[in-house]
Amino acid sequence: MGKSIVGIDIAGSSIRAVEVANADRARPTVLRFAEVPTPPDAVSRGEVLEPNTVASALRSLWSIGRFRSKDVVLGMGNQRVLSRDLTVPAAPLAQIRESLPFQVQDMLPVPVVDAILDFYPTAEAMSDNGPVVHGLLVAAIKDAVLANVKAAQLAGLNPVGVDLIPFALTRVLVGRPGLHGTTALVQLGADTTTVVLVSDGVPQFVRIIPTGGNDVTKTLAAALDIEFGQAEVVKRHLGIGTGARTPDDARAVSVIADAVTELIASLRNTISYFVNTRPGDHVERIVLVGGGARLVGLPEALAAHTHLPVQRGSAFAGVDLARSIPVQDVTDHEDAIAVAYGLAVGSRAA
Repeated sequence: MGKSIVGIDIAGSSIRAVEVANADRARPTVLRFAEVPTPPDAVSRGEVLEPNTVASALRSLWSIGRFRSKDVVLGMGNQRVLSRDLTVPAAPLAQIRESLPFQVQDMLPVPVVDAILDFYPTAEAMSDNGPVVHGLLVAAIKDAVLANVKAAQLAGLNPVGVDLIPFALTRVLVGRPGLHGTTALVQLGADTTTVVLVSDGVPQFVRIIPTGGNDVTKTLAAALDIEFGQAEVVKRHLGIGTGARTPDDARAVSVIADAVTELIASLRNTISYFVNTRPGDHVERIVLVGGGARLVGLPEALAAHTHLPVQRGSAFAGVDLARSIPVQDVTDHEDAIAVAYGLAVGSRAA
């Protein structure tokens, strides 16, 4: 069995890790996974604010999960990371990446020296001036990336790559399952919602919406004047379905539905923008993943507002599991650990 590697997803509520062997093969093997609560106020929307505190949590995670590899891939995917369409003259990828600082300053909200830049090619074409490459510019605020790297290093880990979380999700939810045509991949996380438009397995457009499941819970807690934890239980139990039994239940469902409707409107607008800027493209489906995807009534509401079929994504189809991992354990946790798994299996390209 090949050398293993660990993907780490540092989120607002939990820090998750998945160790994978044969990450670059058609059937990777999940060796182990675990998660620990994120220390309070140590992380904001995926960005480490307190590296020492997060390092302590990572050491605890390694102990609980009994991870053997210290080679890790970290994920980035918040408002400190942006993605933009970019077309450049055709050239080797290394040369394109070297030229980015001279081409993209006007596209960035910060000076080039304060950003880490990358280019993800999506298609080749011919322009009036010769061959070009269409792709996505990925720019991350340097301080945000380095803070996450520092936390891992303080925990005694060896960061071998940093990958964009939308790419990690695309890899395991659209690319490996081999979904053809254009798919809108939607990950509903605790702090952010990620939308990736993917054509034949290749990401074409990325948007990260700074709203997630925790925002719905906070809205419910404020409206009902209850604690966050209690509001989370109410949200998970009732959702926006038809399970309301009392006037209080009905009020809670109404509050949740209003908050979720705002998020769905952002998702619908994102898909509409993509289609309007690419008249030849037709979105065929929505693949839904993430902890928020389990909200009662959400898939049906999303399908009704977008007029698209909605299916739940499964990142672990066609994956081998170590003998020590029951299949049901992965099924129960797949929404939580899909990002970390996607980071691990993309390690060769990270």
